[in-house]
Amino acid sequence: MKSRQPPDTLLLLATFLLLGIGLVMVYSASSVVSLYRYNISYYFLRRQGIFAALGLAVMFICMRFNYWNWRRFLKPAFVLNFVFLIIVLIPGLGVERSEARRWIDLGFTHFQPSDFSKLALVLFTANYLVVNKDRIANFSRGLLPVLVVTGLTFGLIMLQPDLGTGVTILMTIYIMLFGGGARILHLLGLASAAIPAIVGLIFLAPYRLARLMSFLNPWADPRNTGFQIIQSLLAIGSGSLAGVGLGGSRQKFLYLPHPWTDFIYSIICEELGFIGGAAVIILFLILIWRGLRIAMAAPDLFGKYLALGLTAMIAVQVCINLGVALGTLPVTGIALPLISYGGTSLLLTLGSIGILLNISRYAM
Repeated sequence: MKSRQPPDTLLLLATFLLLGIGLVMVYSASSVVSLYRYNISYYFLRRQGIFAALGLAVMFICMRFNYWNWRRFLKPAFVLNFVFLIIVLIPGLGVERSEARRWIDLGFTHFQPSDFSKLALVLFTANYLVVNKDRIANFSRGLLPVLVVTGLTFGLIMLQPDLGTGVTILMTIYIMLFGGGARILHLLGLASAAIPAIVGLIFLAPYRLARLMSFLNPWADPRNTGFQIIQSLLAIGSGSLAGVGLGGSRQKFLYLPHPWTDFIYSIICEELGFIGGAAVIILFLILIWRGLRIAMAAPDLFGKYLALGLTAMIAVQVCINLGVALGTLPVTGIALPLISYGGTSLLLTLGSIGILLNISRYAM
C-alpha cells in the first residue's frame, strides 16, 4: 500500500501550536520555583525543550513508519507493559514520591511506565478488535479476553497507586470497544460494574475520599484538602477576559501547587484570560476532530481502531485535566497533553500523533 497524500495539515498545525503554547507556559508557570530551587528561571523549560525536540523527532519517524507495521511489535509491547508495571513496584527500582511509586529512574530522567501502558493497550486492543471482529459481540469469547488484560493493567497501576491514569486507560479502551462493535448491553453492564468499583476504591483510600469531599465543598477545608481547587479557581477567575498578561501570574508564586504540570491550564487562564483558555480548548477540539476524521477515513480496520484509540487516549486526558482545573472533577494527577511539563507524557503524545499522521496519509 502506497501513501496517496500528505499528512493531515490541520492536525499537524494544531500540534505545533499546542506544543509551542506548552513550552511558553511551562516557562512562565515554573520560572519562580525554578529560580528558587535551581537559581535559574529556565530549568524546567530547558528539560521540556529537550523532550519536545526528541518528541518531534519521534513524531516525524512515526509519521513515516507504515502504521500496519506496528502489529509486529504487539507481543514485545504486551510483555514490556507488565514488566515495567511490576518493576516500578519493586523498592529500590521504583521511585517513590508522595507515597506513590510511579516512576523508574533512568539517570537522566524518570520514566513513567503507566504512560507506556496507554499506548501498549491501544495497540493491543486495536489488533484484538481486528482479529476478533466476528466475536466481539460475544461476551465470553470476544469481550472477556481484552477485559482481562485491561483489568490486570489497571490493577497493577492501582498498586502504585494512580487512579487517574487507571481511569484514563479504562475510558480509552471502553471507547475503542464501543467503536469496535461490542454490544451496548455488555458495555452498559461494564459501566454499571465499574462505577461502583471506582467509588469503592475512592472510599478505601483516605486521601482519595478527602479529595472527593473537597471537590464537593472545597471551602470546608480551604487550607488543606480544598487548597488546590480554590487556588486554581482563583487563578482562572483572576484572568477575566484578556488575562493579567503573559508572565504576570500571581498564583505561581507558591500559591498553586505544581502550576507547570497538573494545573498549567489555570495559569494559562490567569495570564491569557478567557481568550487564551478558549483558544487552547479550540486547538484541542481541532486535534480531536481530525483524529476522529482520520479514524473514519482509514483504509482498514486496524487503522480505524488504532486512530480511534489514540484520539480517545488524548481526548480523555484533556477532559480530565481541564475538568480538574475548572473544579468540575476531583483532583487527580493527569497531565494536559502537549502542554504540561513531563518528558514521558510528551514523548508518548507526540509519538501517538505521529502514528495518526501516518494513518492520515492513507485516508480514503
